[in-house]
Amino acid sequence: MARPRKSEGDARARLADSVGRGFRIGGFGGAGVDALAKGAGLTSGAFYAHFESKADAFRLAVADGLAFLRDGIGKFQTQYGSGWRDPFIDFYLGPRMEVGLDEACALPSFSSDVARADAATRAVYQAELEQLADLVAHGFRGAHARQRALALLAILTGAADMARAVKDDGVRRDILAAAKLAAKAI
Repeated sequence: MARPRKSEGDARARLADSVGRGFRIGGFGGAGVDALAKGAGLTSGAFYAHFESKADAFRLAVADGLAFLRDGIGKFQTQYGSGWRDPFIDFYLGPRMEVGLDEACALPSFSSDVARADAATRAVYQAELEQLADLVAHGFRGAHARQRALALLAILTGAADMARAVKDDGVRRDILAAAKLAAKAI
């Protein structure tokens, strides 16, 4: 008996999830179309039915990943009001650092690949980053809210990258502790 065909929307959602995970793990250069499609339970032909190219899929992963971060920050702002920042920092540099690379935050995961990407990908990244910075700035009071928002995002991104790159748990904890102090001082 043949398995029922899943809808095209379901295939697109599975592909979106697979490309996000695949690019987080292998980066743009290390994630092949066949593996990305296979991760969604599809063929490379199905991949190309949904994306014009691997770069097109990467742009989707970047946009979806940064939108996911923006949604998460929005939830902290809703839950904690004006006191959202410190609980978010503690979460981001705490429990979120324990997830696998396939579930890691898109901002540190994709930034270095985006820097080497085509203009269209950089434009998507910049647009998403601007929305993210605006949301974070909205959560700050006082002067220079936008600069403070960008500084916070830069500290979190750099700390996450460095902490994931070191082998020694003590050094990792030191990086995260130092970053928490700096982020909360903004």
